[in-house]
Amino acid sequence: MISSTMLAKLLQLQLTRFIIVGSTAALVNFLGVWGLVAVFSLAPLLANLIAYIVASSVSYLGHYHWTFTSNRQHKTSVIRFYILLAINFCLNESLFALFLHGFHLDYRLALFVTLLIIPLFTFVASKFWVYG
Repeated sequence: MISSTMLAKLLQLQLTRFIIVGSTAALVNFLGVWGLVAVFSLAPLLANLIAYIVASSVSYLGHYHWTFTSNRQHKTSVIRFYILLAINFCLNESLFALFLHGFHLDYRLALFVTLLIIPLFTFVASKFWVYG
C-alpha cells in the first residue's frame, strides 16, 4: 500500500513537472508567434494559430512522457487532450467574461483569476482523464 506521504510527493512532482511542461509550451507559443511575425511577416492571429498547434504538441508529449508517464495508447490520449484543449478554451472565455461582466472586475484581475483557475482544472482532467 502506498502511504499518504508517498502520494503527496508524487503529486508534488507531477505538479512541478506540469508547471515546467506548461511553461515550456507557453514559451514555444510566444517565441513561435514572435518569430513568425518578425521573420515571415505573418499576421499575428495566423502566427498564433500555427504556434499554438506546435506548442500544444510540446504540451501533449511532455505531459504524456514526463509529467504523468502515461501507459494509455496515444490514440486515446491525443483525442482526449484535444477535447480538453477545446473545453479549456470555452472555460477560459466563459470565466473571463463572467469576471469581466458579471463581477465587473478590471480585465487584468479577471484574466489573472481565470489563468489561476484553468490550470487547476487542466491538471486534474489531464491526470485522471487524458493520461490516467
